[in-house]
Amino acid sequence: MTASSAPDRASASASPSVPASDVVPASPSLPTTDAVPASDVVPAPEHAPAAARDLVPAPEQGPAPGSAGPHLVWDWNGTLLHDIDAVIAATNASFAEFGFAPLTLEEYRDLYVVPVPKFYERIMGRLPTEAEWLVMDETFHRHYWAAAETAGLTDGARELLHDWQRQGLSQSLLSLAPHDRLVPLVRTHGISERFVRVDGRTGPSHTSKAGHLVRHLQALAPTGVTASRTVLIGDAVDDARAAAHVGARAVLYTGGSHSRASLESAGVPVVDTLADAVLAARELAE
Repeated sequence: MTASSAPDRASASASPSVPASDVVPASPSLPTTDAVPASDVVPAPEHAPAAARDLVPAPEQGPAPGSAGPHLVWDWNGTLLHDIDAVIAATNASFAEFGFAPLTLEEYRDLYVVPVPKFYERIMGRLPTEAEWLVMDETFHRHYWAAAETAGLTDGARELLHDWQRQGLSQSLLSLAPHDRLVPLVRTHGISERFVRVDGRTGPSHTSKAGHLVRHLQALAPTGVTASRTVLIGDAVDDARAAAHVGARAVLYTGGSHSRASLESAGVPVVDTLADAVLAARELAE
């Protein structure tokens, strides 16, 4: 979810300022790869410390990373982690600080967009001031992380991850959730060993996933993973944009942050279950 969600929101230190010209309509068309600002694409450092990216080695009896088969890049919030209830509760708590009415799940999915400041603008009719942003951001994260610890994996996720790995195929996890929060949570769910790499956000979060995916694939390149055989499975239009930017494919899942109508505007396969997402991803990568 790129969003997705709670953890994908900017930290309290980040500025919410987004040019009005960048506001995305409720049902945006999938942009070309040129639509991602160059400022969002930051090459991976040649000698970045492993701890910063939390590279997870493949299990001894698992597949060799970057094998000839397709590679999956999984989103976390709203995709593998079923946290939409926590997201809605935290969102409404943050808006309540300034007297805004609570959103229903359907309203949230119709309005949500990445980067998150654009979502706030849709609700408020303007971008929040920095003071408002600080209050809303702190409130959101306080409520979200209290609830996220009890959120479970999406139905079938654990089995799908295991089955993909058992077939000798590779997969990784890329999220806009803070890296230091993401890694322990993934480990708590007992699925770290399913991924050849786990990347969370270490910088500002008020940008798209495109730049993060560039760095993620660059880090995986030595293992043989290529964009042309990679499919990103996520729950947000921004996931499809990121995949298009790097020359990969995408499949979008309806159980997270966006309405089906919004997801379909991206022009990629849209599915209602993760099992169908994996099937569609395999077909795309063949």
